[in-house]
Amino acid sequence: MPKSRPVCILAPFGRDAQSIAAILDADGMLPQVVNDVATLADAVRSEIGAVVVTEEGLAGGLGALSDALKAQPSWSDVPFVLLRARGPSGGFRRVRLPPDAINVIELERPLSTVSLLSAIDSALRARAKQFFIRDQMVELEQGRAALVASEAELRLVADSLPVLIGFVDTGLVYRFVNLAYERWLGRSVHEIVGRKVEDVVGPDLWAMRKPDIDKVLTGLPVTTEFRWPSQDGARRDAEIRYIPRFDASGVLDGFHVFASDVTERNLALENTREQAALLETRVTERTAELREEMAARQRSEEALRQAQKMEVVGQLTGGIAHDFNNMLTGILAAMELARAKVEVDRTDGVARLLDIATSSAQRAAGLTQRLLAFSRRQALDPKPADVGALVRSMEDLLVRTLGERIRLRITSSEAMPRAMVDANQLESALLNLAINARDAMPDGGVLHIDTSLRRLPEYGDHGGDEPGGTFVAMSVSDTGMGMDDSTLEKVFEPFFTTKPIGQGTGLGMSMIYGFVNQTGGHIRIRSRVGEGTTVRLYLPMAEADARAAIQATVGDVTGGYGQRIVVVDDDPQVRTLVTELLSSLDYAVHASPSAEAALEYLAGGTAVDLLLTDVGLPGLNGRQLADIARQTRHDLPVLFMTGYAFGAVDPAQLLDDGMAMIGKPFRLAELSQAVASMLPSQR
Repeated sequence: MPKSRPVCILAPFGRDAQSIAAILDADGMLPQVVNDVATLADAVRSEIGAVVVTEEGLAGGLGALSDALKAQPSWSDVPFVLLRARGPSGGFRRVRLPPDAINVIELERPLSTVSLLSAIDSALRARAKQFFIRDQMVELEQGRAALVASEAELRLVADSLPVLIGFVDTGLVYRFVNLAYERWLGRSVHEIVGRKVEDVVGPDLWAMRKPDIDKVLTGLPVTTEFRWPSQDGARRDAEIRYIPRFDASGVLDGFHVFASDVTERNLALENTREQAALLETRVTERTAELREEMAARQRSEEALRQAQKMEVVGQLTGGIAHDFNNMLTGILAAMELARAKVEVDRTDGVARLLDIATSSAQRAAGLTQRLLAFSRRQALDPKPADVGALVRSMEDLLVRTLGERIRLRITSSEAMPRAMVDANQLESALLNLAINARDAMPDGGVLHIDTSLRRLPEYGDHGGDEPGGTFVAMSVSDTGMGMDDSTLEKVFEPFFTTKPIGQGTGLGMSMIYGFVNQTGGHIRIRSRVGEGTTVRLYLPMAEADARAAIQATVGDVTGGYGQRIVVVDDDPQVRTLVTELLSSLDYAVHASPSAEAALEYLAGGTAVDLLLTDVGLPGLNGRQLADIARQTRHDLPVLFMTGYAFGAVDPAQLLDDGMAMIGKPFRLAELSQAVASMLPSQR
C-alpha cells in the first residue's frame, strides 16, 4: 500500500515539522520527523516512502545526503517534495538538492493542505511502483538462479543415466547430448553438439536411422529396436525412441532422442523362450504320462469296484435264485390253475389266482430292479428319498442275504424328513453293510437297522472332526465279533479287509465312505471287540420344497379317445402286450419291431400323437429314432421305455423338451397315466 511506508520530514524552523506531521497523520500517512541532513541521509538508506524538506533544512553541507542517494540500488529513486519560500525581493531562494535527487516535486509556500497532501500522495504512489519493480527483479533473479541450478541438476541426471539423451533440431543438428554419447560413439560432447547427425554417426548408421528420422520430422513419434554397430564387435541391441517437440505456436522445432541398451533383456528373453519351449515340451510329455496313469488308475479302480459288486452279487446268488423260484412258482401255478378253470367255464376264484400271479410278478420286478441298480455304473444322482421306506422295501432281500441264523430288526422314527441321496447307491451301501455284519456273526446274531434324526457331533469316535448339524441317520448295528482300535483306524482304507484272502476286495467300506462324503454327509463307526459294531451314515436332509423323483403313480387307469400312437419294441411279447393294453384304452396303435420300420411308417405322413419306443433297440436306438422323427415332426411327444434300472439311464442326457421315460416292468395304470401325461388334455 502507498501509505504504508514512512514519510521523512526535515523542516527545522519553528513548528513547521510538527504542523506537516499533523497533516500527514490526519490523512493516514506515517510521518517521521528528522532534525538534520545527516539523519535524513540515514533515512534515505532505509526503505522510506518519500521525503518532505524545506529550503531551510538544506542549509549547510549536503555531502552525506548525496552519498546516500548515490548508494541507492538501480531500482530506487527516493521522491522529494521540496517546499520553497519567496525571498525579500519576491523571488525563490535557489537552494538545491544534490544532483542525484532526480524525483523532485517543488511547491511554493504558503500552500494549502490539499496541495501538500496531493503532492505527497503522488510521491508515495511512485515510490510503491519502485518497490514493486524491486520485488519482480528479486523474483526474476531467484528464478534465474533456480533455472541455472535446475539445468545443472538436469545435466547431472542426464549424464548419470546409461541412456542416450539428445535433442536434434529440424536442420538435423545436435543441440544437446549427454555423456552416454561419448561411450556409445567414442566422441566427446563438444565434438557432437552443433554438428549434423550424419556427420556424427557415420554413413552406415545414418542409412539405418534415416527412415525413422524422416518419420519423426512429420510429427509422429517413433519407437524401434535394432542391432547397434559396435566398435569392439560385441553385441549391442538398442531400443531407440524419437519424440517430436513443438514450440509454443505448434510448429515442429526438432525431436528428442532416447536410446537404451537392451542386450541383457533380449538375451534373458531369448533364454526364457528356450526354457519355456523346453518346459512346454516336458509338461506336454508329463501331462500325457499323467493322463495315461490316471486313465489306467480309473480303469483299475472301476474294475476293482465292479469286481467288489460282482463279489456281493455272487454271494447273493443262492438266496436270489431261491426267491425267484418261489416267485415263479406263484406265477406259473396261479396261471395254470386259472387256465384250468377257464377251460371248464369256471370263473370262481380266477380273480384271486390272477392277483397271486400279479403279486409274484411285482416282487420279481422289484428284485430285478434292485439287482440292475446295484450292478450299474453311473455318477451320483441325489434326490429326496424316504430312507425308512427304502430300508423296509429291502427287507426281503436283506433276510435272504443274512440267512436263517441272523435275525433282522428294522425300526424308524415317525414323520422322518427325506434325505437328499442317491437311493440306488444307498441300497448298495446298505447291502454291503449287511453282508459285512453277516460275516461278523458266523454263529448268528441280530442285525438292527434304525432310521432316525440325529445331530453331529454326537461322540468322538472314528470319523473325523466334521462340523455339526442335523442329519437323517441310518444306523446298522450287529452283535458280532467287533473290531479293535487298530482295525478301526484302517477300516476306510482301500483294499483293507479283515476277511481271508480271496474272500474280499477290501473296497466295500472305502466305497461307502466315498459315497457318503460325495453326498455331503458323514459316517461314524463305533465298535468293541466281543460287543459288535455300529455303522451310522449321516445323510443331508432334502430342502423343504424338494420333491421325490418323478415316478408313475399307481392309481386309476386313464383311457384315450382314438389318439394315434406308434409303439416300437424289438421284443415281440412286450410289443404285443403294450399294443393290447393301449388298444384296450381306446388308443389307435401302430406297432413296429424296429426303428427303421417305424421311420418308414412315419414317412407316410399319417398323423401321429405320440411315439412310444424302447431305448435299447437294435440298429438305431430309441433316442436316435426320436431325433430323426422330430426332423419332420418337430413337436412329436416321445415316451421312452427302458428295462434298465431307472437311474442307469441319465435323463438329463437322454430327454429333451416333450420327452419322458417309464421303467419296465410297468402296470396298466402306470402306462396309461404316463401316456395320458404326454398327450393334450382329454376332451
